[in-house]
Amino acid sequence: MGDPAGIGPETIVGSWEAPVLQANCRRVVIGRVAVLQRAVALLERPLSVQRVTQLSQVSPDPLVLPVWEVGAGEADQVQAGEVSAAAGRAARDALLAAIDLARSHDVDAIVTAPLNKASLQAAGVSQPGHTEMLAERCGAKNVAMMLYLPPGRGQVQGAIGLGVIHATLHTALRNVFTELSRERIVERCQLASEFAQRILAARGFSRQARIGVAALNPHGGENGLFGNEELELIAPAVQLAQAAGLPVSGPWPCDTLMHRAAAGEFDAVVAMYHDQGHSGNLDRPGIGCDPGLAASITELSDRALGAAVPPRVETSANGPSHLRPDSGNLR
Repeated sequence: MGDPAGIGPETIVGSWEAPVLQANCRRVVIGRVAVLQRAVALLERPLSVQRVTQLSQVSPDPLVLPVWEVGAGEADQVQAGEVSAAAGRAARDALLAAIDLARSHDVDAIVTAPLNKASLQAAGVSQPGHTEMLAERCGAKNVAMMLYLPPGRGQVQGAIGLGVIHATLHTALRNVFTELSRERIVERCQLASEFAQRILAARGFSRQARIGVAALNPHGGENGLFGNEELELIAPAVQLAQAAGLPVSGPWPCDTLMHRAAAGEFDAVVAMYHDQGHSGNLDRPGIGCDPGLAASITELSDRALGAAVPPRVETSANGPSHLRPDSGNLR
């Protein structure tokens, strides 16, 4: 469900009747019945919100929205657009319940709606976002966030699309320089390679994946003139990854790397920090995923959604444009 004060419930309701979703999966919302009912009323959709206590009760009727209810009733009183501990607890409870259903193989995959990190913090949640909460719950050590654009989306021309994985994620920019390490960059190269190799195999390609590693500083550091991280950290990490047999190259200046990758030169990119990786989503919404997790989990972490609680809440009876069935983003 995401944060009950944010756009998650409305996004779910606005896209619920999409034919492509109805044709490809059976869905159940993990969250609060009253919150989803409020979203249905707000968007004036012809949906009936139904509480379920067993997954066998999930109806295939496209006008029935089944809810597996978790969390406390305090979430039902949360006001739209407001940061609160109650909203943070509700978002946490829904996510953890969904993870547990995936880990027990009761569901095949999870799609997450946006969280608000300030509400999570107010609720006493130590993890800053989805990726970290997923990793802890699954007991996974080597995990990273990846944005993935399938082929033909926006500027992406590569045969298998483009994945962008992050070496650091939800941290202040000043912390990136201390959090980066050769070991972490090599680990991200490994994850990116494994992910791209699976996509290649699934699409019938036998070639090796191609991974581009981004520089951190402007112009790749200009041989130390704009910073020495490329010389002392990233380039040695790339060499270690190559020595381990990983198909990586770099560090490449990020401004040109993203365009080269979109043109098909690389199957995946290892970005050094959050906004560097997110800036490369190249004009179309993509899918966020977490390579390294035990469960099959997908994050709806599209840049267009942003934080769960925006400065003002706006709605559309058709839901966000990137979730409309004619947008091509649900295939």
